[in-house]
Amino acid sequence: MSENLYIPAEAGKAEKYQTILPQIEALIHGEPDLYANLSNIAAALKEAFGFFWVGFYLVKNDQLVLGPFQGPIACTRINFGKGVCGTAWKDAKTQLVPDVDLFPGHIACSSASRSEIVVPLIKNGEVFLVLDVDSDQLNDFDEDDQRYLEQLIDILARQI
Repeated sequence: MSENLYIPAEAGKAEKYQTILPQIEALIHGEPDLYANLSNIAAALKEAFGFFWVGFYLVKNDQLVLGPFQGPIACTRINFGKGVCGTAWKDAKTQLVPDVDLFPGHIACSSASRSEIVVPLIKNGEVFLVLDVDSDQLNDFDEDDQRYLEQLIDILARQI
């Protein structure tokens, strides 16, 4: 797989996801290193969509610990059930938050973050990691983001 993504310039969001998901799958296929794969996924999403922040938190010793990401510095550790990421971990389901200021217990790693989506990856019946994507715009994520990011997490789950 080439280290370059093909991203159609004039494509809408759904078409971009449909174009990059197979490319990401090819990129991580056969690569056994989790951090290499997470790094490339974060970079691909950032490049394709220009998200404010995109990255991963991995479950380690009863906390979410910062993993590979693209964007400004971030919170290093998040407790179970705290903030959007901790809630996605606790509930084991995607959290789609149109306005983070209205989310009870939101952790403001960056005051520039305005909306967020967090998708958990479940392995052996437990949340293994979460994909966290932040925008500096309100209401920037929708059902298309949720559907395609959940598909991406399914692709990743098959690799680990």
